[in-house]
Amino acid sequence: MINNFIEYFEKLDYGFHLKTILLLLANIDYMTLLLMAAGSGSRYGKLKQFDELGPSNEFLMEFSISDALKNEFNHIVIITKAANKKFLETYLSGRLPSHVKLDVLVQDIHDIPEGVLLTTNREKPWGTAHAVWTARNVISGNFVIINADDYYGQNAFKGAAEFIKNNKSSSNFALVAYNLNNTLSEFGSVSRGVCEIENKQLKSIIERTKILEKDGQIIDEDSGIVLNPISAVSMNFWICNDSIFNYIESYFTKFLQTPENLEKSEIYLPFVTQEMMENRHITVEVIEAKSTWFGVTYYNDKKVAVETLGKLTSKGAYASPLWT
Repeated sequence: MINNFIEYFEKLDYGFHLKTILLLLANIDYMTLLLMAAGSGSRYGKLKQFDELGPSNEFLMEFSISDALKNEFNHIVIITKAANKKFLETYLSGRLPSHVKLDVLVQDIHDIPEGVLLTTNREKPWGTAHAVWTARNVISGNFVIINADDYYGQNAFKGAAEFIKNNKSSSNFALVAYNLNNTLSEFGSVSRGVCEIENKQLKSIIERTKILEKDGQIIDEDSGIVLNPISAVSMNFWICNDSIFNYIESYFTKFLQTPENLEKSEIYLPFVTQEMMENRHITVEVIEAKSTWFGVTYYNDKKVAVETLGKLTSKGAYASPLWT
């Protein structure tokens, strides 16, 4: 009933406050998964979010959505480009169970904080934190953030669901972390957020942008630092509260006041959460991923992804086709 009201007022484009009240009511029982799917796939060579990697030509994001639904998530939010919005709405609405709410939102470079005057010829999106901020009007409470072009494994969503159900504070966030040696590509360097952890609490994330395996060691080529193979790294699997939206807005407003940022710089989600921790707005619990991660950074990674999804499906982890 409430969902019908929301759709009605969205069509009428009534004010923000009325829609927000309705959304708060509607989201009382929602567990939300936000997928970031607005990337360009520059190293992959195409839009990898829509590459057919599953045994029945499914996209990689569909397996994450399936894993989330198995763990009682029932609200899917996808952030994408304008050109992909209608396609994704049609594609997923025909596959998801009827009880699942779907929001497909566009990351728009003109979507900036109210009152900020901006003149720029920028074409590049504002970054992952801005992508998350795009969902500020459709999410309330705790929610999970992931990349649409990564596979996180079923246990990662189980751990996230347990955290959300037990979390009673809006200042408690979480991060599902993976061992560094399980997140590399044999086809080139990768960028990873290396975590400093103390008593299962995240203390900092250092972005290492050119990590690869060389001569039996894992190194960051930019700094020359040799990294511990079992270092915990962030793969952008965050569990946040809607309090992050106001913080991103403040962070983004300050960012836009620096002229050097306007052409190409971005606001990244790990930078925002790091600042929130430093200012003691949040604590971040680190949840050990008890599942396999893989991604498709490079096109040659596709073969491994296809083979892995095929094996998981043949073992009964997934139906084929996925949506039956």
